[in-house]
Amino acid sequence: MNRFPGHNILPYALIFPTVTVIAVFLVVPFVQAIHMSFFRVSPFGRVRVYTGLRNYAELLRSPEYLQSFLNTMLFCAIVIGVGLGIALFIAVLATQKIRGAAFYQVAFIWTYAMSPAIAGVIWALMFDPSVGIFTALLETMTGFRLNFTTDAVGAFLLVTIASIWIMLGYNICFYIAGLQNVPNELKEAALVDGAGPWKAFWIITFPMLSPTTAFLIFVNTLYAFFMVFGMLDVVTQGGPGQATEFLVYKIYRDGFARLREGQAAAQSVFLFLMVASIAGFQIWTSTRRAVYSR
Repeated sequence: MNRFPGHNILPYALIFPTVTVIAVFLVVPFVQAIHMSFFRVSPFGRVRVYTGLRNYAELLRSPEYLQSFLNTMLFCAIVIGVGLGIALFIAVLATQKIRGAAFYQVAFIWTYAMSPAIAGVIWALMFDPSVGIFTALLETMTGFRLNFTTDAVGAFLLVTIASIWIMLGYNICFYIAGLQNVPNELKEAALVDGAGPWKAFWIITFPMLSPTTAFLIFVNTLYAFFMVFGMLDVVTQGGPGQATEFLVYKIYRDGFARLREGQAAAQSVFLFLMVASIAGFQIWTSTRRAVYSR
């Protein structure tokens, strides 16, 4: 309040639009989902029967939901682990003293500028079983013809690789910014002490990238659990079988295609609590070991 002398209402007026948007589009729907998760709802919502925790109990006993959970966790692990590894490798190359380094550093962000749905369309067309250019190239080189509409492993790999590709530019840009903040004096001192470039990177550079890595793990976790929905809906619709029916897409399918609103609400609450716990644990463990001093 001391920063706005004579304007006691101004601080509240400035944050009111943001608070309103959060309340209307996040808090209220979440409270409604919690309430709905305790009911069994008939199709089109005409009849509601209170069932307590029955919807949650059914989730824990459902083999179908367990399979979606395992698919989601595997997908999340690959997107985070492989995606950040590739991004860090490219960022290190892009920060070397090479001609056109500034152009490369800016150009890498363009993959993140696409929405997951548009990126999904591009990858689906490239690997289309009939006319996809990469499908034909893969068949020419290996003799194997990929058909992600019927091959469960192929569909999972396609969605996973496309997701890594989408987040690649975002991850690279943050790693480039982090690498540029690492003092050259420390790296030069390590080299003078006899450490090779590889050892100097793991002893000096990588620990000082820990805040950036912690942030990117958090962002990529949110993407893997929530933002991949557009790509799934465009490319595989959760199939073939349950190969790409991740948790966020199962909520949509149960709530809107199968008209099981109560079960879908329970799934959304469970997914929120799970992601919040995972993200909190990631931030807690990552920041404890993060190196913030320069």
